[in-house]
Amino acid sequence: METSQRQTYLDWLRILSILGVLFFHSAMPYVAEDGWHIKNHETSNLMMESNYFLHLFRMPLLFFISGTVSYFMMQRRSSLSFIGLRFRRLFIPLLVGMLIIVPPQIYMERLNNGFTGSYWQFYKTVFNFVPYPKGSFSWHHLWFIAYLFLYDILFAPLFAWMASPKSIGFKNKLAALANGKWIYLMMLPGIIWYALLSQKYPETNDLTHDFCYLVYWLFFLLVGFICITQPKLMDSLELNRRFALRIAFLSLVFLHYLRWNKIEPGYAGWPFAGSSFAVLFLALRAIVAWSWVLALVGYGKKYLNRKHKVLDYLNQAVYPFYILHQTVIVVLVYYIVQTQNESILSKYIYTVCMTFFVTIGIYHLLVRPFALTRFLFGMKPKTQNKPAVVQETEKISKVVMLSARNL
Repeated sequence: METSQRQTYLDWLRILSILGVLFFHSAMPYVAEDGWHIKNHETSNLMMESNYFLHLFRMPLLFFISGTVSYFMMQRRSSLSFIGLRFRRLFIPLLVGMLIIVPPQIYMERLNNGFTGSYWQFYKTVFNFVPYPKGSFSWHHLWFIAYLFLYDILFAPLFAWMASPKSIGFKNKLAALANGKWIYLMMLPGIIWYALLSQKYPETNDLTHDFCYLVYWLFFLLVGFICITQPKLMDSLELNRRFALRIAFLSLVFLHYLRWNKIEPGYAGWPFAGSSFAVLFLALRAIVAWSWVLALVGYGKKYLNRKHKVLDYLNQAVYPFYILHQTVIVVLVYYIVQTQNESILSKYIYTVCMTFFVTIGIYHLLVRPFALTRFLFGMKPKTQNKPAVVQETEKISKVVMLSARNL
């Protein structure tokens, strides 16, 4: 049986994933790790550990769900029609983000580092198109949209074939993976790829130097697309959800045992130099990511496949929320980190709450109501719900016109 209607649990998982991104990015100013735009004077190692865990599976889960979304968007569309839709829903918001949404993040970072000019003096430098950090042109957190757009463009012909009746034979063969635990073999290509290449090619999110992760994220998207194409595979994830959760839990505990005891590549006293242990350690990280993603999908299918009146609103809001949230965080944090005698926890909680409040406010008041902003943020056109009296009048008019024709 084909899966042609959107599955509610995937929408809930998408919403929860973006909520996880909010918690992750709100913590970045306060974690004991270099490399974020604005840092608090005091940082937390424990908060860094929480972010380490979230980072293992938050983006893989988003890419898995994005693969299912691509399948539903491909329904009743040709490859060219699908590419046109993804251009409107992904490329235009990416361009708007790089020219309007992301520059305030860079400006606040420059202010934090001693820049004294006005925003307009800074903004002119965006159009020099010099990549960040040397310049002011970047997609920052919107790298996810850029990668997703590239994947959908490159694989549009394959997606069209998979969504068409021409692939029925292939999909029937895929059903064999739904037997027992065979579906978890789909993890292997991504695990092997990550284990062999992630140390040599660390994550950059800049596309051109991101050789390992560019393909690693793609594996999650393709597995998501394949699983939703063959419903028996999704049923298998639901049936085996406890098995996936056991693997996810045990692998995570083992990973932290190794890390906290400094049995990890990179430590000066690491006892396994020159051995294959580094590859096995990196494979463990990928196992954690894959098992948590597949466990969450299985549990989501079991318990989240139900509609709620707030779901439609949240499902529309989640994409603009993602585009906006990090800029709101950076602007707020620029001022929050300057406060004195406040604990890291209180600053973090305030950052999360205020970011949610401000971002939802911008979406609800400035993005959602207007056709232009909906278009720029990749939303569907606003549907006008006609009053019941008008709808009934139109029905009567159609009946009268048909009757007149018959006469």
